[in-house]
Amino acid sequence: MKTVGLPHDEDRGAGRRTGAGSVAAPTPLVTGGEGHTRAAVVQLLLEEGPITATAIGTKLGLTPAGVRRHLDALIDSGQARAGRSAPWQQKGRGRPAKQYQLTAVGRGRLGHAYDDLAGAAIRQLGEVGGEQAIVDFARKRARTIVEGIEPVAEHTPETTTAKADEIAEAFTDAGFAASTRKVGAGVQICQHHCPVAHVAEEFPQLCEAELEAFRDLLGTHVQRLATIANGDCACTTHVPLFVLPTTDNASHKTAAQPAAVRTNDSGRSAE
Repeated sequence: MKTVGLPHDEDRGAGRRTGAGSVAAPTPLVTGGEGHTRAAVVQLLLEEGPITATAIGTKLGLTPAGVRRHLDALIDSGQARAGRSAPWQQKGRGRPAKQYQLTAVGRGRLGHAYDDLAGAAIRQLGEVGGEQAIVDFARKRARTIVEGIEPVAEHTPETTTAKADEIAEAFTDAGFAASTRKVGAGVQICQHHCPVAHVAEEFPQLCEAELEAFRDLLGTHVQRLATIANGDCACTTHVPLFVLPTTDNASHKTAAQPAAVRTNDSGRSAE
């Protein structure tokens, strides 16, 4: 996944040697001031969190002390939090490594441009055209994000995974910092940021339209496990890789409804 970051000189490894035959520490990928490095760490937490301190250091070329300094500052300010890795993420024996991710406060500081204006516009749309006008608007917006993506032709684990990747890429281009990951017999589409989260809190039709677009493109039932609008750390949608027989038409419709109960999940509920 592409990570946006600016380098920083102060976090270079101490005693770094250069020259033929020497072993060099990882070259920092960020340069500039302390604020630039902090911004790079925040961006990495946004796009790839939960993530370990070791992984952050490797990706940004920072020393362990440098990573700890930035993570401690973000946790102290309420912008990040730490949790233990899930059992399936643990490699080898020993205590599970800590993983770090942004909190709602941290995401909120990234900015939500024109939230007030967008909310006012949708409220006015509802007053003029009613509930259906808002639903139509939300559906058109979702279709615009995934424009150009064809519905999956045949539902197999391979084609479904590939289609989920296409959807995640489209949502990343739209500012959602989306990714996919395999979990058990399914794949999850994780949106680590939502540029319209504050508006979606008032108008859940936006989230419902996204889910409807996922379902139409993937050709199977999908289940929303967590949403940023509900206070979770990411929007997570589970997509089964194997088609299960259904006994009635209602099961398809019910499975595609957004999460109605707020959870304390990190956005990766299947862990």
